[in-house]
Amino acid sequence: MRPLDYKLIHAFDVVLNEQSFDKAADKLNITQSAVSQRIKQLEQFVSQPVLIRGTPLAATSVGEKLLQHFRQVRQLEYDLIKHILPEEAESTVQISIAVNADTLASWFIPALTPLLKKYPIALKLQVCDETRTKNLLKKGEVFAALSSQSESFTGCKVQEVGLVDYILCATPDFKARYFAKGLNQQTLKRAPSVEYDQQDTMHSDYIESYFHLKAADYPSHVVRSSEAFVTMALAGVAYCLLPHTQANEYLADGRLVDLAPKHHLQRNLYWHSWVLERGLHKKVSQSLVEFGRNLLNYKMT
Repeated sequence: MRPLDYKLIHAFDVVLNEQSFDKAADKLNITQSAVSQRIKQLEQFVSQPVLIRGTPLAATSVGEKLLQHFRQVRQLEYDLIKHILPEEAESTVQISIAVNADTLASWFIPALTPLLKKYPIALKLQVCDETRTKNLLKKGEVFAALSSQSESFTGCKVQEVGLVDYILCATPDFKARYFAKGLNQQTLKRAPSVEYDQQDTMHSDYIESYFHLKAADYPSHVVRSSEAFVTMALAGVAYCLLPHTQANEYLADGRLVDLAPKHHLQRNLYWHSWVLERGLHKKVSQSLVEFGRNLLNYKMT
C-alpha cells in the first residue's frame, strides 16, 4: 500500500481554506504553479478529482475523506509534539467548529472562555442551522458540530447536550397591535416575523404545523443574525421564535411575552466530534458538553 503524501493534502487543505490558489501559494511560501502541481499529484494518487474547481472551491467526496483524515492527523501530531517537544508546542492551535446561531449568541463563548484564556486557541467557527452543522463535520471542514440530529457516522461520536425550548415572542405592544384577537391565520397574515434564511425552515415549519399557513402567506424579515432577532423583537417591529436561553431574561422582566404558551418548539441538541480527539480538541468538547448540560438541565437517560 502506497503511503499518503501529507504535503499534497496540506496544499489541498490550504487551497480550500483560502479559496484561492494564489493565497494558498503565499501561505505555503511556494509558487502558484507548485500548488496546482501538488493538487494534480494528489488527484493522480487517488485516481480521481479531489477538488471541484468552481465558485466557491469545494472538495469532492474523496477530497472530504482526505481532509477529515488529514485534520485528525494534525491534531494527533500537535498532541504528540506537546509531550515530546514542549518548547515547540506554543504555536496557536486552530479549532474548527460548526455551531448554530442561537447557541453562538447565548452560551457558546461563555462555555469556552476559560479555555480561550488559558490556551493558545484560535477558533474557526462556521455558523448555520443546527440541522445542517453535522454536514460540515462529515465533509471534514470542522472537528466538531452542535446539531439537532442524534445519528452519528463512522469516525465520530455523539453526546446529548440537552433540550432547547423555542418560544414565540413579541413585545406587549406588538401583541396588542397585531394579536389583540388572538393568534390565528388572519392575524398572522398581517404580522411581520423574522426568519434566519431560506434554508433555515424552523419558523415556517412551526407556523405551518400549528397554524397551517405557508411561508408565502405572511410577511417575514430575513436576517442572518440571532442577535438581530432579539433586537427586532425588543424594538416591537416583529415577532420570532427565540430559544429559552435568549428569551427568558426578557420574558422575566416583561419586555417580551410568550405568544403561544401551549405551543413551544423543543429540539434536542447533540455534540458530534471526532472519535480520535486529543489534547485541546478534547478539552473543548468536554467544556462545551459540561457547560451545555448544566445550562439546559440535561438528565441522563
